[in-house]
Amino acid sequence: EDSPDIPDEEYDALFDRLVELEEAHPELITADSPTQRVGAEPASEFQSVEHEIPMLSLGKITSEGDFRAFHVRVCDGLGISRESQIRYSCEPKLDGLAISVRFEGGALVLGATRGDGKTGEDVTRNIKTIKSIPLKLRHEIPVLEARGEVVFPKKKFAEMNERRVEKGEDPFANPRNAAAGSLRQLDSKITSERPLEAYFYAIGVLDTGDNEPPNNHEEELELLRSDGLRTVPHAESMNGPDEVTKYFEKISEIRDDLDFEIDGVVVKVDDKDFQRRLGEISRSPRWAIAWKFPAQEKVTTLEDVLWNVGRTAAVTPVAVLAPIEIAGVTVKRASLHNEDQIEKLGLKIGDKVLVRRAGDVIPYVVKAMVELRSGTEKEIVPPEICPECESSLVKEPGDVYRRCPNISCPAVVAESVIHWASRGAMDIDGLGPKQIAQLLKEGLIEDVAGLYELRKEDIVELERFAEKSAENLIDSIQKSKTRPLDRFVNALGIRHVGETVAGQLAEEFQNLSAIASASIDELTEIDGIGPEIAGAVVDFFKNGSNHDLLERLRSLGVEPQKPKTAESNELEGITFVITGTLSRPRDEISKLLESHGAKVTGSVSGATDYVIHGESAGSKLDKAKAKKIDLLDEDELRGFLRERGIDY
Repeated sequence: EDSPDIPDEEYDALFDRLVELEEAHPELITADSPTQRVGAEPASEFQSVEHEIPMLSLGKITSEGDFRAFHVRVCDGLGISRESQIRYSCEPKLDGLAISVRFEGGALVLGATRGDGKTGEDVTRNIKTIKSIPLKLRHEIPVLEARGEVVFPKKKFAEMNERRVEKGEDPFANPRNAAAGSLRQLDSKITSERPLEAYFYAIGVLDTGDNEPPNNHEEELELLRSDGLRTVPHAESMNGPDEVTKYFEKISEIRDDLDFEIDGVVVKVDDKDFQRRLGEISRSPRWAIAWKFPAQEKVTTLEDVLWNVGRTAAVTPVAVLAPIEIAGVTVKRASLHNEDQIEKLGLKIGDKVLVRRAGDVIPYVVKAMVELRSGTEKEIVPPEICPECESSLVKEPGDVYRRCPNISCPAVVAESVIHWASRGAMDIDGLGPKQIAQLLKEGLIEDVAGLYELRKEDIVELERFAEKSAENLIDSIQKSKTRPLDRFVNALGIRHVGETVAGQLAEEFQNLSAIASASIDELTEIDGIGPEIAGAVVDFFKNGSNHDLLERLRSLGVEPQKPKTAESNELEGITFVITGTLSRPRDEISKLLESHGAKVTGSVSGATDYVIHGESAGSKLDKAKAKKIDLLDEDELRGFLRERGIDY
């Protein structure tokens, strides 16, 4: 769904070439040229919506030198010194689907895609299924049209793709395509089943009535947040090119840790008056730019295919590639998902293939470059026997995988223990794949329960272990006995059950016994859990071997803890305003305060109890002082919360 015809890198190169040609020969520019439009034509199945103010795209740059040239253009456009430390507002550039959401009198009345920038698609029904978009704002603003991005969280994307592959369905190419395809569904029920998120970064149309509109982008974001609209995390304002460059480097470093895909940083002139003076060209504003990361798709050679056995006994193909650097990382292996995917892509050993690496998603082969074949390529032949234990593989009707039937297959056991110890499961620090392989090789464990029978003296003499490291590992294993229920359920490795579903099961049933005895009907009543997942859960707990394992774990003291109860109402009735730059993002502080009953607003009024202020606090701090409203800096806020039993 919504898969691109060509890679982004190739499209950008062609687009840049077209810009050069049109600049040299302006008489060739046509009304339907991509340089005169933004994005794609609206799909005919949706009602068209004309944007009151066009949703422009951004010019793109790829280096610090490019940004400094942009800064010079901004200074020249404003008629000020090129040495001026202009204030910029910066944020990660989300890689999703651009949307506008219009509220009238505080109520959501329209949701639309960007489309070609002038005309988009009416996707209001689908927008309303996204839980992070409020149906009503906190204030009855006459008109507010917020602009943002719909994204597919990376973890949930990986889980969904895994389920699609298990069912024999085509995996989505990437989270952006998944977000676009999900939002542009004619059946809004399908959209509601996809875990989409929305983040906002601008206001297109605004009528605040008697209230003063924002004077800068920072205030604009604060207005959005104060009305319950989530803004892009890690947004910051700063002065001059040096600080912007440091910000770009910082975002580059944390990129893979974010749960949404980004493909660069958006830099905007903060001052609204400056923005108006700079204006825009046909397709993009002169006061903003997208500083993009290096390309994440490259072409290399498929040298071989290996077959790996996973914890569910599925035998999966892995592409062995001629080493290639993608976004600063050397890639030698890539996922091929399953046999059906190999057949669908028409892959052969020796092919030139397009490989994509996106954040912490495992690199995968996108397509074969068939036009580059030499005729020496070889067919890929799936194995008939397990590459680990040499058992004959089986493939059930409807299953996209060949599986090893040997429950004692070393690879299955090893992968199960690796999953059990992983961060999203029991989080056993110091127990990685190498240590697990060593414990299995020495016969010290045969399954996950064996971990809880280990003693320090069993492992202290092993390679890679010493007195202290052995002691730390045993301590970490003991601590894992009381992990939260959702982590324990995830650790069990039930087919189709990842972190998200495990969390739903824990929240719904509160203890392991209730989950184990739940019927398919009870399970399918949970939003997002269908018959296939429910059947896998029921089958797991009916299995005699699994029952014995759970009993053994219980006898060894492994007792998963119930989910935590809701937060307190310690701050109920207290209204806060947050202004300036603090050590944590303002929306994060707002969530903390609101989770304990507080109200957080975007403007100082007679109803404000406290104003929390950080560095570069502006007019709100002055207004609070004039009104003699209590002020809290960050240290005072920390103490204020500590007195009420709240950790900051």
